[in-house]
Amino acid sequence: MNLKKLFRRTPLAWLQVRRERTRLLVAALGIAFADILIFFQLGLMAAVFDAATAIHANLNGDLFLINALSDNMLTIRTFPRTRLFQAGGIEGVESVNSIYTSVARWRNPDNGTAWQVQIYCFDPANPSLLIPDANIHLNKLKMLNAGIYDRSARPSLGEVASKLAKTNYLTAQVNNFQIQVVGVFTLGASFSADGNLLVSDSTFLRLFPDRSSEQIDIGTILLKPNANIQQVQTAIRDRLPDDVLVLTKQELINREKNYWGENAPIGIIFGFGTIVGFLVGTIIVYQILYTDVSDHLPEYATLKAMGYGDRYLMGVVLQEAIILSFFGFIPGFVISFGLYGLIAQATFLPVAMTIDRFALVLFLTLGMCGGSGAIAMGKLQSADPADIF
Repeated sequence: MNLKKLFRRTPLAWLQVRRERTRLLVAALGIAFADILIFFQLGLMAAVFDAATAIHANLNGDLFLINALSDNMLTIRTFPRTRLFQAGGIEGVESVNSIYTSVARWRNPDNGTAWQVQIYCFDPANPSLLIPDANIHLNKLKMLNAGIYDRSARPSLGEVASKLAKTNYLTAQVNNFQIQVVGVFTLGASFSADGNLLVSDSTFLRLFPDRSSEQIDIGTILLKPNANIQQVQTAIRDRLPDDVLVLTKQELINREKNYWGENAPIGIIFGFGTIVGFLVGTIIVYQILYTDVSDHLPEYATLKAMGYGDRYLMGVVLQEAIILSFFGFIPGFVISFGLYGLIAQATFLPVAMTIDRFALVLFLTLGMCGGSGAIAMGKLQSADPADIF
């Protein structure tokens, strides 16, 4: 009971941390740097995932067919349209549809420079993509050589959206063909393309003359209102050969995320960067706490001689670690929040702070500081009152 009263009345950990202000500043800056590094890596990794799966969220369907050899949307492989017709005959299927996609060469209409855009193609009369601000322009896609442009594409593609606002259409060159941009929509750039373009199936086959209408990239399947999605999915898998995968929308999204997170170099680099940031913070806090314990070893020995046990003294060190974690986390979070805005403006990637990431980095910060404190506690074992008296 006396220890608890002393602990409440005498905030020993806070007094020790506050006493060495230079050491406190160095620790706070070190932890803040580690947190910024972790926030930066996690933010960019999440932006990669969000950008890579932005189109998936707009797919119009309950189940989807893709080539079993496809790793991701950038390197997606085609499969025969007959697979889609086979799936359409399964009980519970309402309708089937298809999407073509490929990367095209876009020329900036202002200066003629070439950039990559991702082309998505479907039948405008029966759209397999439902993008709200693109729907109002679908009738215009029925014209040959018409396209709807992604207004959130990188500025390097040209001032297309602003010019289109002043006229009915804009001429641009894609894969050495002239197309008319008849509207805009919002999707966003990614690591694989600087922007996106929606076209009709007839326009797509003109832009890519080596493609066949019988070879599609994604098959979309709409189910009847009362159909059980798992049962229909199993039935389609049993009916179709193993050269195609039958996935729900969430499974399709997870497959894309897994590729970028586990197989692509980008995901590995960001994951490694997060680990490095955690280790840097751990080492910095350990050095600060170890030095603090070493400098106050006589005082700790005196407390032992007065009857305070190792448990109490270790609690003091752990409290110091927690105090340092908050002193470092707060500026780290504020700076990272500002950096997210700058990165989003510079890269046009969906980099944004989330509550989940805030909580995760706070947890990691407490973990790195608590772990460092636990390691530094070993020094307390050498605080022997016999060395003082």
